[in-house]
Amino acid sequence: MKLTVVGCSGSFPSAESACSSYLVEADGFRLLLDMGNGALGELQRHCGLYDLDAIFLSHLHADHCIDMCAYFVARYYRHDGGRCDPIPVYGPEGTEHRLTTAYADTPTASSMSEVFDFHTVKPSTFEVGPFTVHTERVAHPVEAYAIRVEHAGRSLTYSGDTGVSEALTELARDTDLFLCEAAFTHGKENIPDLHLNGREAGETATRAGARRLLLTHIPPWTDPQVNLTDARAVYSGPVELATPRRSYEI
Repeated sequence: MKLTVVGCSGSFPSAESACSSYLVEADGFRLLLDMGNGALGELQRHCGLYDLDAIFLSHLHADHCIDMCAYFVARYYRHDGGRCDPIPVYGPEGTEHRLTTAYADTPTASSMSEVFDFHTVKPSTFEVGPFTVHTERVAHPVEAYAIRVEHAGRSLTYSGDTGVSEALTELARDTDLFLCEAAFTHGKENIPDLHLNGREAGETATRAGARRLLLTHIPPWTDPQVNLTDARAVYSGPVELATPRRSYEI
C-alpha cells in the first residue's frame, strides 16, 4: 500500500496544508480517507478528479468532510462526458443529509445520491476494492470512526478524531503504520473525549504495539515539535509528523 498525505492540518487549513485527507492506493485502487477544507484542490496534485474509487469519512465535522460539497459539483456537473457514476462513500449515519444541508441548494433533495453511493458506517469489517476494512467507533462529540485498512499482509490504521479510546488501541494492534491525531498539547488542553495530545498518541501506539507512528491533525496554533517530542518520550518506535504531499510505503 501507499499512503499520500493530501492534507493534515487540524480544525482549519494552515498556510502549508489543507485539512484532513489521505489517499491510500494498492493494485490501482484509490481510497480516500476524509476530504476536509482545501483537500479537493490538493488531491488533484496526486490523482485526477475522477480517478478515486471510494471515499471514507471518519465523521461529519467540516474539517473532515466539507470539500465533498465541492466534489459534488465536479461529479454532478461534469463537462467532459456527462454526469459521473456514483462513487461509494462510507460515512456515519446522516452523511447524505449533512452534505446536502452544507451545500444548501442542490437541484433536488436526492441529487447527492446521484453521484455518491452512500453507505452507513458502523463498527464492522467489510471489503473495499482490494482492501479489507475494519471500523470502530471512537471518542468524539459526534459519531466518529477510526479505520484499519489491510492489504497483502500489511495494515494502516487511521484514528480520525478521538480522545483516549480503548477501541482505537485494539484497532491499531500490531499495525504497520499508525496515522494518529495529536491535536492537543500535553499539559495545556485537557478535554476528555475530544482529541489526543502527542503524549497520548504515543501511549496509544505503545499499548497497541504499532510498528510506526505518524502524527497528524495538528492545528496551526499548536507547536508540532512539542507534540513530536512528547510522543517520542513514551513511544520507542519510529515516529514523525505527517507532511503534506509526502507519500509513505506500507
